[in-house]
Amino acid sequence: MVSIEDLKKIFLLQKLSDKDLEQILPITRLHEFKEEEVVFKEGDKADTFYMLKRGKVLLEVDISELISISLGAVKTGFSFGWSALMPDSVYTSHAICSEPCEVIAVSGEEFLTFLGKDHTVGYHVMEGVARIIRDRLERRTSQFLMVMKKHPDIQRFL
Repeated sequence: MVSIEDLKKIFLLQKLSDKDLEQILPITRLHEFKEEEVVFKEGDKADTFYMLKRGKVLLEVDISELISISLGAVKTGFSFGWSALMPDSVYTSHAICSEPCEVIAVSGEEFLTFLGKDHTVGYHVMEGVARIIRDRLERRTSQFLMVMKKHPDIQRFL
């Protein structure tokens, strides 16, 4: 069972009042995952938004049948599966537990309905989602540039 105290520990929800968190509680579910268990796969319909109560989740993509690349790790208190907050989206990576995890799940549709009822709450949450997207974009841009700098055809121009 999810508590208000659990929700207070989620970075994305830290600006919300206890009253706001109480309204979110009924639409949350707590799931437990074992090490190496898949929360979702790349290409699955993005219908659930996740907040990590305990554990660590890796975000990975397959670049071939034999090779997967880790795009990043989600630590306790952070969120993933934000594609569920965009209508008609799919997940853009796999989410795999690297250790036993407790995950707070909420239907993307229900969460968006809740956020639409109170625009101040919606603003604070979506501001946090924008930060997640910005951080991931910066990280991936940095990773891309690092790989490009090591490419033999580009190194001769450096």
